[in-house]
Amino acid sequence: MELTDIWFLLIAVLWTGYFVLEGFDFGVGTLLPVVGKTDTDRRVAINTIGPVWDGNEVWLLVAGGATFAAFPEWYASLFSGFYLALLLILIALIVRGVAFEYRGKFDSPRWRRNWDIAITASSALPALLWGVAFANIVHGVPLDADHEYTGTLLTLLNPYALLGGVATLALFTFHGAVFLALKTTGEVRDRARHVVPAVGGTAVVAGGAFLAWTLLDKGVMWTAVSAAVAAVGLLAGLALTLRGRDGWAFTATAVAIIGVTVTLFGSLYPNVLPSTIDPAFSLTTANAASTPYTLTIMTWVAVIMTPIVLAYQAWTFWVFRKRIGRADIPPSGGLPPLARTTESTTGSAGTAGPATTPTTP
Repeated sequence: MELTDIWFLLIAVLWTGYFVLEGFDFGVGTLLPVVGKTDTDRRVAINTIGPVWDGNEVWLLVAGGATFAAFPEWYASLFSGFYLALLLILIALIVRGVAFEYRGKFDSPRWRRNWDIAITASSALPALLWGVAFANIVHGVPLDADHEYTGTLLTLLNPYALLGGVATLALFTFHGAVFLALKTTGEVRDRARHVVPAVGGTAVVAGGAFLAWTLLDKGVMWTAVSAAVAAVGLLAGLALTLRGRDGWAFTATAVAIIGVTVTLFGSLYPNVLPSTIDPAFSLTTANAASTPYTLTIMTWVAVIMTPIVLAYQAWTFWVFRKRIGRADIPPSGGLPPLARTTESTTGSAGTAGPATTPTTP
C-alpha cells in the first residue's frame, strides 16, 4: 500500500472520529429547546457535553491539517470551491464556542435565552452543511484542467447534496438524543427518549435514501456492506433506546455514523475530488498528494501522537462518565441583574451557568 493510500485512510478515520464525537455535540445543541423547558434543564443538557465538546473539535483540526499537509491540491480546491459553505461552518463553530462560554456570565433570563438560541442554530447549521459538503465531494464538482472549481454556490445546492445535509442533520440529532438519554436523569432524559422515535425515524428515512442514492450513483459494490451496517445501526439505536438500553443504543448510533462515513469515503476512492466536467480532471490520491518525504515525516508523527490523543480523550470520557440531573446543577438565584461572574461552576466552557461568587461591574 502506498503512503498516499495510507493517508487517505487516516483522513477517513479522522473524519469518522469527528462525526462520531462531534455528532452528539451537534445533536445536543440542536435539541436544546426541546429537552430543556427550564433554564436548569438546559444547563443539564449543556453540561453533558461541557467537558468534552472542545476536545471533540480537535478531530476536525487534525483532519483539516492532515488534508493540507498530505493532499495540498485537495485542500486548495476544497477551500476555493466550498469557500462560503466552509466559512459558514467556521462562523457557526466560533459562535457556538462563545455561546458556551458566555451564556452563564450574567444572571439574566433574556441573556441566557439568546445564547441558547445561538447554541441551537450554531449546532444545527454545521450538522446540515457537513452533509452538503461531503455529498458534493463524493458526487463530484466542476473542476477544470487546472483543478480549479468553476461552479457557483447554487452548483453545490443540488438535490443529492441537500439530501445529504438532511441526512447528517437527522443522524446527528438522533445521536445527540441517544447521548442525552445515556447521560442525564429525570425529565431531560424522559424528553430525550420521547423525541427518539421522531428523529430516529427521520434519520432512517433520510439516511437510507441518501445511502441508496450514493450506491446507485457511484456503483462501488463493497460499500453496500458499510451502508447495510449503517442501516442496522440506526434501527438498533431506535429499538434499544425504546427498551431503555441507552449504552448499547449509543453504540449503535455511533456504528451507524461510522458506516455512513465509510460508505462515503469508500465511494470516493481513489479520487479525492471528482470532476463532473471530465474524469481526467479529477483530483486523486496520486495527483493531489505531497511528496513521499513529507508523507513519511507525517506518518512518524502520527504514529507517536495518535495514541497519546486517544488515551487523553478516553480518560476525559471516563472521568465525566456519570449521569447528570437537576440535583447536580447549583442554583443561580440571588445574583443582581446582569451580574458578571468570575467563573463557571463546571470550569468547562462556562456551561453550567452563573457561579456562586459574582462581582458587579
